[in-house]
Amino acid sequence: MIPDNTPVLVGVAQLAQRDADPAAGVGNEPLELMIDAVHAAAADAQAPALLGGADAVRVIRGMWPYRNPAKAVAEAVGCSGAETGVSTWGGNSVQAVLSESALEIQRGEKRIILLVGAECGRTQAKARRAGIDIGARWREAPGVPDRVFGVELKMRHRIEAVRGVAQPIQMYPIFENAIRHARGETLDAHIRRVSELWAGFSRVAADNPHAWFREAKTAEEIRTPSALNRPVSFPYPKLMNSNSNVDQAAALILCSRATAKRLGIPESQWIYPWAATEAHDTYAVSNRDNLHSSPGIRIAGRRCLELAGVEVADVDHVDVYSCFPSAVQIAAAELGLGEERPLTVTGGLTFGGGPLNNYVMHAIARMAEVLRDRPGETGLVTSNGGFVTKHAFGVYSAEPPPHGFRHDEPQDAVDATPTRDVAETFEGPVEIESYTVMFDAEGPTAGLAACRLDDGRRAWGNTRDADVLAAMTKEEFCGRSARLTAPGQLVF
Repeated sequence: MIPDNTPVLVGVAQLAQRDADPAAGVGNEPLELMIDAVHAAAADAQAPALLGGADAVRVIRGMWPYRNPAKAVAEAVGCSGAETGVSTWGGNSVQAVLSESALEIQRGEKRIILLVGAECGRTQAKARRAGIDIGARWREAPGVPDRVFGVELKMRHRIEAVRGVAQPIQMYPIFENAIRHARGETLDAHIRRVSELWAGFSRVAADNPHAWFREAKTAEEIRTPSALNRPVSFPYPKLMNSNSNVDQAAALILCSRATAKRLGIPESQWIYPWAATEAHDTYAVSNRDNLHSSPGIRIAGRRCLELAGVEVADVDHVDVYSCFPSAVQIAAAELGLGEERPLTVTGGLTFGGGPLNNYVMHAIARMAEVLRDRPGETGLVTSNGGFVTKHAFGVYSAEPPPHGFRHDEPQDAVDATPTRDVAETFEGPVEIESYTVMFDAEGPTAGLAACRLDDGRRAWGNTRDADVLAAMTKEEFCGRSARLTAPGQLVF
């Protein structure tokens, strides 16, 4: 018999705002999109009464100025007394907050929980170009949330920032080139394989009614630089980067099985969380054993499948977190998914849309739609925060879980895996472990590299030599010898 307090996802919604024009005062701000998304999720559940009875409203942190948006959402949808919560930063936040919410429902502490998030990256970009301070036009959402989910973490070693490796567009292509070297691929074979992988994501987006870009791109279009696909960071042109220039919102409604029955929510709408896990790799990339794998994904991801009682080969649908191709390849390898099967149900953060921390809410909402149409099948959603740093996983199905919702955080096992020391100051011979070349509108600007010392430590270096930068995009530099100067310059 299925316990009454079994958590079940009963309402999902995704919204996209394409016609906003800040110069003309047209368009909704993120808070309004959140409110609309929550109402749409209740309509999806066919139970508007869900909203008035919500025990908690939890918002995923975004690029907006609100202090307690959950309170404003609660008041707008009719549950002003609900507990309020906001997550910290990280693409893992949605699954982590959903997992905690499912546990609270299973323990009988809550009955109905609303999760919501929204970004207006497209509106913000248009406002910047027009010289408009859009944040000043958005309403206030003052106060202090009752709960903050997660902890703000420093996920960067000091020397990484000093050497100019501080942003995702710099670190993820370094992972990418490390993957190529570990696989023994040529530069040409590698970019062809990865562009084919990304073209598969684009084809899924074309069939996803909620995707931001629904025009399928070919592998050749994706890998070939052009006026609309400028080089960003070798080997990635723009179409291999996450697209945060979107106005998107999503909402999820989670409740107990007894509540769903009491409110008359059709069982055809129910999606059960079966299992979830969380773990993190070393907070600083500098301390990773290598730059092409992830013990956190391998251990926590496979533990999630184990708790769900599902073999990886038997998972029917997958959405692998896809901020950049390197993140997908690392996860696919660690989980044993391979790259031949579809690895997304949304189209990913490039084509489905990348509303920063809230992408995974769209992935779970889309997975729920897919699973509703396929009773008995299972779906795995992965998530990633930082630089392949913080991980959260969830298995879902329209069928009840065989053993109730299960959750684990196998951090001790991850912490027991090998790590590497860092040389903050070093002058002498090094071997290039991996690298990238950064571009602006005029061409290559800097080469950034992770280096190995003879004693196994890792160091970071850079170069602005024009001839070297040109060679880095045409020849394999992983494994090459160089000399690192005390200020961090690479000499070849």
